[in-house]
Amino acid sequence: MKMKERKTLETILLISVLFAIECHSLPLSTSGRWVVDEEASGERVKLACVNWVSHLQPMVVEGLHKRPVGEIAGGIVSMGFNCVRLTWATYMFTRPSYGNRTVAESLGGLGLSQAKEGVAKNNPKLLNLSLVDAYEAVVDELGQHGVMVVLDNHVSNPKWCCAEGDGNGFFGDKYFHPKEWLQGLTIVANRFKDKSQVVAMSMRNELRGPNQTEHVWYKQIRKGATTIHSVNPNLLVIVSGLEFDTDLSFLKQKPLKLKTPNKLVFEAHWYSFSAIPKGVEWVKQPLNQICANRTEWFESRATFVGTGSNPAPFFLSEFGVDLRGVNARDNRFLSCFLAFVAQRDLDWALWTLQGSYYYKDGVVDPEETYGVLDYNWDKPRNPKFLKRMRILQHTLQVPNSNVSKYHLIFHPRSGRCVSVTGEEGQQHQIHGTDCKKGSRWSHDGNGGAIRLMGSGLCLKAAGEGVPAKLSTDCSSPQARWTLISASKLHIAAVGEKGEPLCLDGKISNSSSILTRKCICSLHGDGLDSNCHKNPQRQWFKFVPSNLP
Repeated sequence: MKMKERKTLETILLISVLFAIECHSLPLSTSGRWVVDEEASGERVKLACVNWVSHLQPMVVEGLHKRPVGEIAGGIVSMGFNCVRLTWATYMFTRPSYGNRTVAESLGGLGLSQAKEGVAKNNPKLLNLSLVDAYEAVVDELGQHGVMVVLDNHVSNPKWCCAEGDGNGFFGDKYFHPKEWLQGLTIVANRFKDKSQVVAMSMRNELRGPNQTEHVWYKQIRKGATTIHSVNPNLLVIVSGLEFDTDLSFLKQKPLKLKTPNKLVFEAHWYSFSAIPKGVEWVKQPLNQICANRTEWFESRATFVGTGSNPAPFFLSEFGVDLRGVNARDNRFLSCFLAFVAQRDLDWALWTLQGSYYYKDGVVDPEETYGVLDYNWDKPRNPKFLKRMRILQHTLQVPNSNVSKYHLIFHPRSGRCVSVTGEEGQQHQIHGTDCKKGSRWSHDGNGGAIRLMGSGLCLKAAGEGVPAKLSTDCSSPQARWTLISASKLHIAAVGEKGEPLCLDGKISNSSSILTRKCICSLHGDGLDSNCHKNPQRQWFKFVPSNLP
């Protein structure tokens, strides 16, 4: 191994110790909209996961030819994830001719000689294990690093997912036999029932295709949930909806009733291209408008399950973007997405960990540009992305807190939160910082003051291109802040010359928060409906929290 690579890996392992995952007693349960610690005091446990693939044709957990599994698990911790959504194919567990192959036989049978040699070098103890035993060994390694595991039944026939007519989409499709599916759930729930790090099973990924119906969904989902719960009642049972896991809206008319007390979790997926052909609207439509439309769409079809009189936990089990930063669609989607998820403090799983695959769609060793690791699996592909999403890894809201609610002011373009520095009697500085250090604010409501909690000071606009400041004058127009765009991400007040000004977090060498002429807003340089400028530097979100 090259010295530079060795140092990189040593750094990752060191950081993994410094960023040790907060421990919770397992198993997990649910309480209202929350996933909680069942055996202790009912404290919230936030799932901040990354997907790790094992459902493709080789049926080997990806990356074992690039790095030792312990180093990969340590890197997961160092990047701030506390769990893995680990995918699996039904046939690997239900058909001995699949699952009894060794890792060497599976890779060799596909002509993947370099991958086989890589596993022999980096994970020699796994090379001659059966595929099922090797999968279990990865689960064990994750447990040794304190990482929780969600076992996700991704497909039946091992292959890339997902297409409308791939035969894996819905109950009764070519490869998706309901009885065999239930058999697979039984085998997996039983095999891992004594492993406390396995906290949940997701019944099926992205139900879809021309054969999907609500009637069959209710029938089979009840069977699947009952099967898992009867074998291992400790597991959370995660339920996906229809239309590539973007639609749970039918539950509004007919709730799903299961005999799985305090174990039911719903899931959905959200990408820039979800329910939009190639995601073109993110590029063609005004950004404030498309952000407003798509967040309303996702709320009405998915996250509503966590609200109302009978809420359930919601798990955003897939989201992701091209981490090379070259995809305009994804770049415009991401800030909108981060603001939405932070404000709701959702549980989630990023797509995806792997920087490459052994074999995908007939291609050997292809790169995964959505992968949080780079092609060689030795470092994060885009460290700036990890900084931007850091707030999502923090627990922001907990049930039964004795702390009054406050707000962080989050700038999704940078991943920073608005903070105040400066001692009493000195000039205060308003700037962006890590959200763990963000100042606590209260907002008197739309058109009201934004107050720094624990002080008599409030945020005030001073003028065009001038840093925002603190003032004891909280009733002047310069201190009365309004959400003025369709996205509800522009926070504006009136400047001292009577001009509308928005908070502005333009990314530069300085982290200062300025006030500038509003971009693409009702009071700025154009209405939301026809302004095609990029307003992201002026997007801020009030994110509620009640942590001490």
